[in-house]
Amino acid sequence: MVPVCLLLAAVAVAADEWPEFRGATGQGNASGAEPPIEWSTTKNVAWRQPVPGAGWSSPVIGGGRVFLTSRLAAATGDVSLQLLCFDAATGQIEWQAEIFGSAEVPPRPGHEKSLPASATAVIDGEHIYVYFGHHGAACLDRSGRIVWRNPLLRFDSGPANASSPVIVGDRFIYLAEGAIAPSVVALDKHTGKILWRVRRTLPTKLKFSFGTPLAIVGAGRSQLIVPGDGSVAALDPQDGREIWRVRHSEIYAVMPRPVFAHGLVFVSAGYNRGELRAIRPDGTGDVTDTHVVWRTIKGAPVTPGLVAAGDELYAVNDAGVATCWEAATGRVVWQERIPGNYSASPIAADGRIYFQNETGIGTVLRAGRAFAELASNDLGEPTLASYAVAEHAVFIRTAGHLYRIERQP
Repeated sequence: MVPVCLLLAAVAVAADEWPEFRGATGQGNASGAEPPIEWSTTKNVAWRQPVPGAGWSSPVIGGGRVFLTSRLAAATGDVSLQLLCFDAATGQIEWQAEIFGSAEVPPRPGHEKSLPASATAVIDGEHIYVYFGHHGAACLDRSGRIVWRNPLLRFDSGPANASSPVIVGDRFIYLAEGAIAPSVVALDKHTGKILWRVRRTLPTKLKFSFGTPLAIVGAGRSQLIVPGDGSVAALDPQDGREIWRVRHSEIYAVMPRPVFAHGLVFVSAGYNRGELRAIRPDGTGDVTDTHVVWRTIKGAPVTPGLVAAGDELYAVNDAGVATCWEAATGRVVWQERIPGNYSASPIAADGRIYFQNETGIGTVLRAGRAFAELASNDLGEPTLASYAVAEHAVFIRTAGHLYRIERQP
């Protein structure tokens, strides 16, 4: 097993860092941060920087820099998959590094919500790791030098791939859940070589999905919670061995990242309709009938993730219905509609829950057992990316820009 200390080390980061999709814990909790409640295209904007190319990966922050992946297309038809580095204080682009060029990015059908640069990067120490789905993965140092690339793990990604990677110990792990032979892959983070690859035997007609795994310590053991078509499973991150599994019904295109709180794993999955389950992670084998503590379809998201704060669990579904559940029991505390449709995952910070809709409106609610809207903030640009937070600032990627939102004097 991966030592528990290696998993816990992942959350012991400075308040000015946001090293992976949904932050240090991977679950949208910005502990100790005090981001602003109100903003607009001019109010509380520390800076706004145009972002070259296109992509829906979320920002990650470390060492005073912000990193995004992007797909750049030239008038000649040439395509470049890149990692972009911004100065966190000024927004200036410090460097752009091409990871894969046109020869390695053959044209293929895409999806408006899942561009080739949709997977969020991961920062680990002095290195940044990127994953471009079926195109491959790479590791770079903070100067933009490529340490290694692995373009060999080709797979049929179906419409596209949007699963973000995770680092557990010395393993760089991602989902290669394509249309055929879906699998979970672990690379050596130092070399990019395959350490293990586990095929997912999913009893569904359509195999692709877009979930992001979550590393936890549950029931005294290291577990990698892997959402996918037909089931959610816990794997041993050391060798990929399955620990337990909970079966879904005929569900595909799974997207929300799991959340772990109050001793329960919360997983929402679905396509046209979501289904949220709370699972005890102390089982072995198929625990569908024994370890699901509660489940609901009312308010369950298909695309956005969940966030736990205090004794409550919060989410907004794709159609804009925000829900607060009692985490331990699944009892609905409140349920209200907020503006717009949603893809981005919420965050919890400073006693508040922050949501971002697809047209660029951010809604801020007070966390707690009474619904209270504090602000509605419009940036006027589409966005599917999730927030990143560093101390008193929120970083937001829109269709054309990267914003640093922070209270201004």
